Amino acid sequence: MGFFNKLKTAAIEKAKEEMMGALGLDGGGDDDGGQMTKDQYEETKPDELRKDIRMISGCQDKQTSADVSNVSSFQLPDPAGRAGGACTSTLLKILYADEQVPEEDLSFTEVLDQMREHLSGGGYTQIPQLTSMNPIDVSHKFDLVPDTATGTRRAVMIGINYVGDSPGELSGCWNDVLNMKKYIMDVHGFEEDNIVVLMDDGDHTEPSAENIINAYKTVVSESEDGDAIFLHYSGHGTKLRDDDNDEADGYDEALVPRDFQSSGMIRDDDLYDMLIKALPDGVHMVSLMDCCHSGTILDLPYIFKGDGSQTEMILDPEMNLDAFIEQISGKLIEFLKERFMS
Repeated sequence: MGFFNKLKTAAIEKAKEEMMGALGLDGGGDDDGGQMTKDQYEETKPDELRKDIRMISGCQDKQTSADVSNVSSFQLPDPAGRAGGACTSTLLKILYADEQVPEEDLSFTEVLDQMREHLSGGGYTQIPQLTSMNPIDVSHKFDLVPDTATGTRRAVMIGINYVGDSPGELSGCWNDVLNMKKYIMDVHGFEEDNIVVLMDDGDHTEPSAENIINAYKTVVSESEDGDAIFLHYSGHGTKLRDDDNDEADGYDEALVPRDFQSSGMIRDDDLYDMLIKALPDGVHMVSLMDCCHSGTILDLPYIFKGDGSQTEMILDPEMNLDAFIEQISGKLIEFLKERFMS
């Protein structure tokens, strides 16, 4: 690194320190991740971070099936006879057993606890978890669509069995999508015309990287205040070496499209830009990510793990909050422009 690059880097680090201090964070000193309290975070976060976004995932990031350092040499993990989609099928057993809804309302806590019990009983080690942009009272009723979402209900549902791939072929992802589709139509009033299905079954739109990205961008661009979006992904997930230093563990989480060998993966940073940043105000979004490495794939700051260790949502202690602020609010760039270019 040349002298002027070193000088520039030092100036940016200094500016970052000042900005973090202004936001009530410890930007320097001990490497504690700059973690703030929930109250501090809620007081200082910009409006961009107040969108109504939630995600249910089948496992934590560290519960992995593959660790990708070189995409060109990536092979799908061996499912070892599993049908895939344990999260989806388990959730439906709780919410739609025998195509009937429970007689009494279940809270978020009760749903995740029951998911963990079912998964454990089936020999799975996954810890289901709920993440969100804003803190949720997990003692309240679990629902995919809140009463306030009175507009159009849209869905993008993706099931990839990776037919013909060895290792890596799955056998349950198409069923996951079709079963979940029936549930959201019967119980939550989604209409066929507003549901986009991508599956590698030869009958539906192929779940290529391009088609997945286009479907995600379209559902966001068509939605407006009062609408609801449901996203469902059942397939392989993986992790890649972080290329922009915004992940505390050094890895990006990623979805594995059907044409991953030619088109690559869909990183969490890309998902954030197309789904979270671009989401219009007033739109409710829920994502069900049924894949490995899915715990923080949308980079949402609040977390509730269904392992009995929590009674309320907390700020994710493993989140790289410094990088998170840079990534989503743009405040660092604005600060630098004002500080060094005025």
